[in-house]
Amino acid sequence: MAAVPSLFTIAVFAPLLGSIVAGLFGRVIGDRAAQLVSIAMMVLASVCGVWALALGLEAGSPTLAVPISDWVQAGGFHAPWILRFDTLSAEMVAMVTVVSTLIHIYSVGYMAGEEWPTSRFFSYLSLFSFAMLMLVSSDNLIQLFFGWEGVGLASYLLIGYWYDRPNAQAAANKAFVVNRIADLFFMVGIALTFTQFGTVSYDNIFALVPAHAHAMYRLFGLDMRAYEVIGVLLFIGAAGKSAQLFFHTWLPDAMEGPTPVSALIHAATMVTAGVFLMARMSPLIEFAPVTKDIIEVIGASTCFFAATVGLVQPDIKRTIAYSTCSQLGYMFMACGVGVYQAGMFHLTTHAFFKALLFLSAGSVIHGLHGEQDMFRMGGLARKLPVTCVVMWIGSLALAAIPPFAGWWSKDAILEATWAAHTGFGFYGWALGSLTAFITALYSWRLLFLVFHGAPRDAQLAAHAHESPLLILLPLVVLALGATFGGWLLAPWFIGVDQSGFWNGAIFTGPNNNVLTAVEQIPIAISLVPTVLAIAGVLTAVFAYRLRPALPGRLAQRYRGLYLFLLNKWYFDEIYDAILVRPYRRLAGLLWHVGDEGIIQGVPEGMARLTAGGSVQAVRIQTGSIAVYAFTMLIGLVVLISTFLIFG
Repeated sequence: MAAVPSLFTIAVFAPLLGSIVAGLFGRVIGDRAAQLVSIAMMVLASVCGVWALALGLEAGSPTLAVPISDWVQAGGFHAPWILRFDTLSAEMVAMVTVVSTLIHIYSVGYMAGEEWPTSRFFSYLSLFSFAMLMLVSSDNLIQLFFGWEGVGLASYLLIGYWYDRPNAQAAANKAFVVNRIADLFFMVGIALTFTQFGTVSYDNIFALVPAHAHAMYRLFGLDMRAYEVIGVLLFIGAAGKSAQLFFHTWLPDAMEGPTPVSALIHAATMVTAGVFLMARMSPLIEFAPVTKDIIEVIGASTCFFAATVGLVQPDIKRTIAYSTCSQLGYMFMACGVGVYQAGMFHLTTHAFFKALLFLSAGSVIHGLHGEQDMFRMGGLARKLPVTCVVMWIGSLALAAIPPFAGWWSKDAILEATWAAHTGFGFYGWALGSLTAFITALYSWRLLFLVFHGAPRDAQLAAHAHESPLLILLPLVVLALGATFGGWLLAPWFIGVDQSGFWNGAIFTGPNNNVLTAVEQIPIAISLVPTVLAIAGVLTAVFAYRLRPALPGRLAQRYRGLYLFLLNKWYFDEIYDAILVRPYRRLAGLLWHVGDEGIIQGVPEGMARLTAGGSVQAVRIQTGSIAVYAFTMLIGLVVLISTFLIFG
């Protein structure tokens, strides 16, 4: 147990060392050496992270504080840099480091043909991992915000890695701006938390929660409970980072970055930060029932919305991207009914099968020399047999087909929403169950369009090839996690051992008995999501194998609905009309009138006036003594006349 602080510290900081070496010395030591250093540091981090978690569980899941430095000291405000070790942070560190290590290894093979030096890419990957590790190991809200903004910066750098591509630049800017908007609310939430409790330390905040239960804020002429205001502000920040409804528009566009970036964002970092925040702040969220209802509604609505959009996307990566939005909705649904354990369980299993799906999609793209349009694929199972098998495994886990990992965690969430016996809980269960059908349908749509049937582009299929070992090896390891992860982790996360496993790292309110009630729901209710998922698979078999012309005919017949889904419910167009274009017009007005007309125009006008006056004054200086004498005489006459008249 004495080794835990050291192991945990190494796990958190090793990726930073890899990032520094690859970023600062990559050109000196070369790409290959930079890659090896980055991967070595990630392997060290994953070994130490898993080892620390194992030792912690063996010792009874204690909560430890590992001091690093006396970070911020300003008057009465104090925010030390301390690594917090408990089951929640240790489990996240282990998951992030393991998945990130596999993505680093995969990236060596995927980026092998890159014309630019890849040391910068590996530096950014390691920086991304370090920022996420800082976030999950934080001991106070300021430290968490440091990691929070760190993953935002790293995502901007990685999404826009190909900075010579306009689409990549636009996607990076969009992700950055959307997250900044949500982060503004998050910062206000942190400020109000400090105002309310006088501290940003988790332990101090959680200890003071009962004493401030009746505190009120007056906003917009209404008296509101302080916990509700703080909870909603924190959730808005989480919704931005985790791409929930209304803040989701940046996530699909993030596909413009290299595929390993997509896998890292969607599986192990960034988008999971919002769910982690809800679990970490569960001692406060549990006393904010309105906030929980809002979380439930937004999570369930996102879950359904994203699934409907993924149903018609032609791009293989965007289809999987919308599945991420949808699955994150499930995780927030769990938080909305107070079963944060199930949300974290799905976050962990999702990390394995979502990384598997994205990296498998990357293997397909690599084998097709950059092609991402599924309607140009088909019949690739023979050319990419290993990729086909592991992508089937990832799809089985995503669709929650038993006994794959997604079935254990997703069904636990849906059972919890039913067991909550609230109106919003039933809303979540209904949309979540319907989404289970849609998820299976678009998952098998992807499989059939890519791997089965006749090739739609014979020339493309003829040049297809299986990926090298460096790409396939991480896929096989992730496939094992997607297959057995749910079965192995269920007893710890939500089963008989969950209380000892979490040991207070996640708080359950005194009147929250949902996790216990899950065991008593009818078997028929438990089977509904699974039956619907199987029905979704069978529907895909009928539509894309037995009647392959049917989807096209339906798209033509219901053209309006098809375009509505294809255009993502027109969120981008609506935002463009009510936010982007008015903002640009205002910016143009301020530019031409304020900047050019006033700020720049007034000094330039004064300069022109001065220059013109100078030109006129110069004409007086003729160089003639007679003119100067005459001028002096005129001046003398004026002076004497003035004296005689007014003297």
